[in-house]
Amino acid sequence: MTAMARILSVAQALPPNFADQDTLLASFRELWGQKHFNLERLEQLHRAVRVGGRHLALPLERYRELRSFAARNAAWTEAAVDLGAEAVRSALLAADLSPAQVDHLYFVTVTGIATPSIDARLVDRLGLRADLKRVPIFGLGCVAGAAGLSRVADVLRGGPGEVAVLLAVELCSLTLQREDLSIPNIIASGLFGDGAAAAVLDGGARGRGPRIAATRSVFYPGSERVMGWDVVDSGFKVVLSPAVPQLVREKLRADVDAFLAAQGLKRSEIAHFICHTGGPKVLEACEEALEIPRSTMQRSWDSLQKVGNLSSASVLFVLSDLLAAGEASPGDRGLLLAMGPGFCSELVLLEW
Repeated sequence: MTAMARILSVAQALPPNFADQDTLLASFRELWGQKHFNLERLEQLHRAVRVGGRHLALPLERYRELRSFAARNAAWTEAAVDLGAEAVRSALLAADLSPAQVDHLYFVTVTGIATPSIDARLVDRLGLRADLKRVPIFGLGCVAGAAGLSRVADVLRGGPGEVAVLLAVELCSLTLQREDLSIPNIIASGLFGDGAAAAVLDGGARGRGPRIAATRSVFYPGSERVMGWDVVDSGFKVVLSPAVPQLVREKLRADVDAFLAAQGLKRSEIAHFICHTGGPKVLEACEEALEIPRSTMQRSWDSLQKVGNLSSASVLFVLSDLLAAGEASPGDRGLLLAMGPGFCSELVLLEW
């Protein structure tokens, strides 16, 4: 029997700078009111995302100084190293492992670029081994937390005694386009927050955490403009189509049912749904597509309200909250899922 990767721990890390939604809305009113933007519409869009507040990579007043993509990306690099180090340290401590025991480090992000990549900058910082196998992944966006777990599980099947860390760092506030008054940018300014998450996995020999029993990737042809970035002179300009919830309604149920059927399972046998916090309309579409009650998705709703959409880190935050609650029992199954640029989805079957 092929060994299954086991999730030993998942840790969250948030920047110390927190602003509630009213404070952030006042800042955007000041910025965009000067350009005669419809401020009533701005407030409607910010209220509609049901986010109570967000953590920021920098103090709010510092953002005025960042006039160029170069300045924002330099700030991203510095903050990503600090926050990533915090997340990895916390996850290793929770797994009762040392940095020297880590064989693989996977790093996912979509909010900044750096060469050497953030994972390389963490080697000396954390005391990781010189023969560490590093895999930085850019561009998967919101799906990368789930996809990262899948890719780590793939590699651990070939190294059952090895330890891998998946690190997701997203500093969405540093991508904001100040001059972009499009509806997608206004929605993004109210929805996305900053944060990092790290998961520690091994080939199945240690711990009592959930095992990754199966994974599946699904790509939807002809959907490249549904979500992503346009890379412009000022940085990353958001592409966010209103078609996302409808895609979820049209595709997700059949994809999930086919994935579970391949494992001899049905949706009714899944005790825990760990869903990416894409926003209210996306979460409602997931509930409708999967025919599950709001209570089943409550952790995703709570995470959205507390910290906003953290892109790739979000689904790991929800998983962390589930593990911390200790509600899963031996024999339980969970389905972790996220969707992102491509447009695509990633499904991960967990077994306790």
